[in-house]
Amino acid sequence: MPDSLVEVMFAVPGDLGSPTGGYAYDRRLMELLPSYGIEARHVELPGTFPHPTANDLETTEQLLASSPKNARLMIDGLAYGALPTELIARLDRRIIALVHHPLSLEAGLSVARQTALKLSETNALKLARHVIVTSDLTRRTLLCDFGVPDSVITVAEPGTDPAPRATGTGMPMQLLSVGAVSKRKGYDVLIQALVMLNDDSWRLTIAGALDRDPATVNELTAQISAAGLEDRVTLAGTVVPATLDRFYEATDLFVLPSLYEGYGMVLAEAMARGLAIVCTTGGAAAETVPDEAAIKVPPGDPAALARALATVLADNKLRRAMRKASWETGRTLPTWNETARRVAATLVGIRT
Repeated sequence: MPDSLVEVMFAVPGDLGSPTGGYAYDRRLMELLPSYGIEARHVELPGTFPHPTANDLETTEQLLASSPKNARLMIDGLAYGALPTELIARLDRRIIALVHHPLSLEAGLSVARQTALKLSETNALKLARHVIVTSDLTRRTLLCDFGVPDSVITVAEPGTDPAPRATGTGMPMQLLSVGAVSKRKGYDVLIQALVMLNDDSWRLTIAGALDRDPATVNELTAQISAAGLEDRVTLAGTVVPATLDRFYEATDLFVLPSLYEGYGMVLAEAMARGLAIVCTTGGAAAETVPDEAAIKVPPGDPAALARALATVLADNKLRRAMRKASWETGRTLPTWNETARRVAATLVGIRT
């Protein structure tokens, strides 16, 4: 622990309590950094990022400019990558960018918007004193595609809380997917895959916010209804931790059909409970889970996903082997204290 507290202003857009992996990461840092000599203060930015209005940008600059001159200014990438470079330059602060995954890789964006966000984030990252990322894949992406020098990047993977080993349910087989309903999560692909299965010996629960992308939620609800799966697919919405724990406990197979993941915190949570996993190779998901614990398929491929689901659901011996590998890996995952310690060491090391 350093001899004196280091002050950090942690700027995050919207509600810090939002039920997503990125916000969970930010919350845990806020909770744990004081244990490592970091006085972390939350700065709530407008919730419209990464698509701020002119008024939102004006408000953001006022909030950031009012931070103490000698404090480090850590800005969540959901906002940082969308800030104009002239605004960042006017701040005259020691800025640390926290990048969960590049903004331009979000699904559902137009080509023009993707291009604009890629340019904006590239230029913004040039002005950051340091960049903290949540996976080695994001590190490599920033190196290769955004021109960020390796010397200014620190990888601080999300921590995982210890959890009891899941026992599952059996028949019907309980499938669980966790994450806010949005284009990037690929739930539409999962429903297409489930329609292709030749049996009805499964039930699916999707636990995740339903207010982040209303259009996608409406499309998914209509898709489930059109497929006649209302009695087998449950959109549980945001649930309290105790309910999510019960979902994990009863799960036989964890499924993550995401088109892209910067890390995939829910995959780590699934392994902490020793669950067999079917996931995509989108982003860092393929690297987060070892091959022995999961069947991995290309993102956006419902036929491949259906084959993987059918294989695991039909083979009890395979599921047992996957659960064993998952549980063993879950025992080796980093803790949140290890994550906070790595971030704190980075913040302390930024002197001038």
